[in-house]
Amino acid sequence: MGAVKNKRMPRAVREQQMLDAAVRTFGQRGYRSASMDEIADLAGVSKPLVYLYLNSKEDLFTACIRREAAALTTAVRAGVQPGLPADRQLWAGLRAFFTHTAENPDGWAVLHRQARTHGEPFAAEVAAMREELVAFVTQLIVVAVREGGTPCSNGVESLGEHRDPSLAEREVAGLAEALVGAAESLAAWANATPGVSAKQAAATLMNFAWAGLGDLMENRPWTPPQD
Repeated sequence: MGAVKNKRMPRAVREQQMLDAAVRTFGQRGYRSASMDEIADLAGVSKPLVYLYLNSKEDLFTACIRREAAALTTAVRAGVQPGLPADRQLWAGLRAFFTHTAENPDGWAVLHRQARTHGEPFAAEVAAMREELVAFVTQLIVVAVREGGTPCSNGVESLGEHRDPSLAEREVAGLAEALVGAAESLAAWANATPGVSAKQAAATLMNFAWAGLGDLMENRPWTPPQD
C-alpha cells in the first residue's frame, strides 16, 4: 500500500518522496519492469501528479540517477578529512563509499546496474559521476606521492626516499581508474553477500590496493617476465 496522501505537502518534499519511491522501484524491479502506477502508489500520489512534476518515466529515472550520484560523491568527499596521512585519507574515502552503497542498496543498484545497461542518456549520467570519483581518487594518490616520507597512521613511512617522482604523471590516472572499478565491483558483491560489512569491504580493498601503491611509490613495481 502506498503512503498516505497529503495534499498540503510542499512541492519540494513531495518531489523527494516521489524520487524515493522511484529509486526503490527502479532499484528492485529494474527500469523496464517498473511502472509509473507502482511508483505513484508507493509515493502516495496520483500518477498524473508524477507526470506533472517529472514529465516522463525517462526524466524520472534521470532525476533518480542524478540524485543518487550526487549523494554518493558527496558522501565520499565528506568522508575524507584533509591533513591526515595518505593511507588514512584513502581508508576514509573507501569506508564512506562502502558505507553509502550498503546503506542505499536501491540507489546503488540504479547507478551500478540499471543506468549502465539502458543506454543513453542514462549511461552518460553515471559516466559523469564516475569521472568525478576518479578525479577525486587521483588527487588522493597525487597527495600520497607528494608526501614523500610522511608516516602512515601506523607510524611506518608510507613512501620511501626512493619513490619514483614520475609516478604521478605515468601511473596515477590508471591507478585511480583501477581503484574505482574495483570499489564498484566489490560494492556490488558486498551488497549481495550476507554478513559483509562496509568496514570489511573497505579493508579488503585497502589491503589489496595500499600495499601495491606503496611499492610503486617506492619505485618497486612488479615487472612482467621477458618473453
